[in-house]
Amino acid sequence: MSIASKYDPAQAEAKWYAYWMEHKLFSSKVDHSKEPYTIVIPPPNVTGVLHMGHMLNNTIQDVLIRRARMQGKNACWVPGTDHASIATETKVVNMLKDMGIDKKSISREEFLKYAWEWKEKYGGIILEQLKKLGASCDWDRTAFTMDAGLSDAVISVFVDLHKKGKIYRGIRMVNWDPKGQTALSDDEVIMKEIASKLYYIKYKIDGTADEFLTVATTRPETIMADVAICINPNDPRFTHLKGKKALIPLINRAIPIIEDEYVDMEFGTGCLKVTPAHDINDYELGVKHKLEVIDILNDNGTLNEKAQILVGEDRFVARKMIAKRLKEADQLDKVEDYKSNVGHSERTDAVIEPKLSLQWFLKMDEITKPALSSVMDDVIQLYPPKFKNMYRSWMENVRDWCVSRQLWWGHRIPAFYLPNGEYVVAKTAEEALTQANNQFGTSYSLSDLKQDEDVLDTWFSSWLWPISVFDPEVFTTGKPNEELEYYYPTNDLVTAPEILFFWVARMIIAGYEYMGDKPFKNVYLTGIVRDKLGRKMSKSLGNSPDPLDLIAQYGADGVRTGMLFSSPAGNDLPYDDKLVEQGRNFANKIWNAFRLVKGWEIDPSLDGSANAASIEWFENRFNQGLTEINEHFEKFRISDALMATYKLVWDDFCSWYLEMIKPVYQHPIDQTTYDQTVEIFEKILKILHPFMPFISEELWHQIKERSVQDSLILASWPEAKSFDPKIIEEAEQVFEVVSQVRNLRASKGMSPKEALDLSINAKNPELYGRFESVLTKLANLSSLSFAEKVDNAMSFVVKADECFIPMGDSIDIEEEKANIQKELEYTRGFLNSVMKKLSNERFVAGAPAQVLEMERKKQADSEAKIKALEESLAKLG
Repeated sequence: MSIASKYDPAQAEAKWYAYWMEHKLFSSKVDHSKEPYTIVIPPPNVTGVLHMGHMLNNTIQDVLIRRARMQGKNACWVPGTDHASIATETKVVNMLKDMGIDKKSISREEFLKYAWEWKEKYGGIILEQLKKLGASCDWDRTAFTMDAGLSDAVISVFVDLHKKGKIYRGIRMVNWDPKGQTALSDDEVIMKEIASKLYYIKYKIDGTADEFLTVATTRPETIMADVAICINPNDPRFTHLKGKKALIPLINRAIPIIEDEYVDMEFGTGCLKVTPAHDINDYELGVKHKLEVIDILNDNGTLNEKAQILVGEDRFVARKMIAKRLKEADQLDKVEDYKSNVGHSERTDAVIEPKLSLQWFLKMDEITKPALSSVMDDVIQLYPPKFKNMYRSWMENVRDWCVSRQLWWGHRIPAFYLPNGEYVVAKTAEEALTQANNQFGTSYSLSDLKQDEDVLDTWFSSWLWPISVFDPEVFTTGKPNEELEYYYPTNDLVTAPEILFFWVARMIIAGYEYMGDKPFKNVYLTGIVRDKLGRKMSKSLGNSPDPLDLIAQYGADGVRTGMLFSSPAGNDLPYDDKLVEQGRNFANKIWNAFRLVKGWEIDPSLDGSANAASIEWFENRFNQGLTEINEHFEKFRISDALMATYKLVWDDFCSWYLEMIKPVYQHPIDQTTYDQTVEIFEKILKILHPFMPFISEELWHQIKERSVQDSLILASWPEAKSFDPKIIEEAEQVFEVVSQVRNLRASKGMSPKEALDLSINAKNPELYGRFESVLTKLANLSSLSFAEKVDNAMSFVVKADECFIPMGDSIDIEEEKANIQKELEYTRGFLNSVMKKLSNERFVAGAPAQVLEMERKKQADSEAKIKALEESLAKLG
């Protein structure tokens, strides 16, 4: 089989993805003879297209799935999408606007018809894009959070939790998004520090001619909703105002001056305007002092009739206008610049309004307890574990979850209102009717029932995801089907830290509530992909490349490895095109290495014993590398696993092994060396496959024709056998000698073709004897001998061995002494840094045994090298 001179990623990617799909090689069925390995995809929004965060997240998932498959596990990666209530409704509303249709002018049914059409047209784009990346999902299992079965599960859970008394309806202060015109949970609010103003407003004391009280506020537009001014009872400045009233500027409504130690005497003027409808803390203060609530804002953030002035104006326009009017009325004392943390809607970026609203809530105090202890006790492990403290802080301070949203797209709340003002919660209107008639002893008809207009928070469906994708009926039957029993709990979840509470914590809550068990064993939290300036990549900033363009330019394998080269768990990835360029170069290196091997002519009559030491070394080095790679995988150090693979392939296999065994130009190679090299190459392709599935599968089939069942995707992960560190160490010493000879040639401007004599004052001559053919070949030596001293020679030291290259009369003794002195100073500095570590009690106490052993070995090697260099210097006088 001929192999092309250049690797063509596009051709290989199209061919092998179609091949895997055609033969259902991503498919997973219940098989009790195999251990299941399951990942559920964090379902991307149906509004979504592939971005750099998805690339990183899904590459990691695919690496884990492909390796598990090769380990003989029944690998099941469930794909799907989330209906994303707010985001999708916004998209559909904008689409209708472009069509000249106002959402308010059509019925709910008409709107939902448009929404479903939009979803069918655009909803699956991101899943198709994931295929370009090589994602080996079981596409037959693709789920959508509003599929019939999954929707039924959501409604069943709401009904069940309401029946258990865990869901209730009440008037509470919620986060209100005036742009999306819906309530949000605390987790859907992003706090941002913004440049603001602090307005010092003068309130006239009622019954006086010219006495004023000054209050500092960032929100002058809400003064018309004030119901009191609060002072600290311990503040001597205001004792004379106790029991008096103040007049709200511009509208002259009298409000009481109350006392509470909640007021910070140091902030602003020490006086607080109390506006319960528009501030959560003021609301609590209002409840405590039994104050009325005046809400002056409409749902869209404009002022309503209760404001009395500027009715219909937007809140931010009103802010400027109120400030101007206060100044004209001489009731604005001053304005200062001020930095404040302001909540923004995660979806629409609108500034949040605290708003008293009748909503549905889930009680979180009891239901969260198993989810907290499971993470704290490492039943579920977070990678990196630094996120445990953040998780605990959130779970210990959790507030009731507002689960209702004022939208049309989503799972409609199964509450049905009756003419008598009561309501019942049931899965269907028919069940609600039966329940209502039994409960109230009346004869209502279906036409008497009115279903709640609101839908459930998007996360109220996705928190069931690891359960509902396998058995949505379990929430009704209470008995898991065979699939759920086999695949649940899933193994690993790969997601972003920003949805640790939105989604991860809630899935854990639902898992314990409905399965009595964790939903997954490990949570790998990726970092954020950032640009060179450290900014988060986003389309709005224009600093994010299109992932599909990157794949077209560098190949999917190049992009996958590029994304993983520097992305340790939980740490941000500083993206640079050089990373994916290096990924592409790696693919080309592998391709060219294979071409080199396949291009050799074989002569079965040749003796290959000269290569025995090289093959023995690489087998040991491979097993050492594989042991390291496996350890990285077990500890979820995916980036480290890739780097260990990269070094093993690029440095050890390509740069050393192939150079060691390759025949002289236009000479054949012996059959034994060739066969063993191909066998080694197959093992390399196996460890490359999870990271670089396309080129590895392509070359696997280039080696020889193989059946579908013999495809690399289904091949066995290599077994890490025992290895001899001594052989590896000896080879590294020989490689160091080779490098030093090459460096010496280069520094003297000598041709690489010029053979040199080498003498070594060796502590262990057998070492060099074992690798003599390698050393002679790679360093281009005319002879190798052993001597204590060689006159008129340039020298260098490797470990404790002094190496000499005779230079006749051309040697410059002073230059040679200067070079040795320079290396001596460097080695002493290196030893000093090692000794600092070893003299640090905390380091010695906390470091793993192998790390300590490595540091002590560095100490011994450095000390031996220093001794040899000092001896060399002494010989030169």
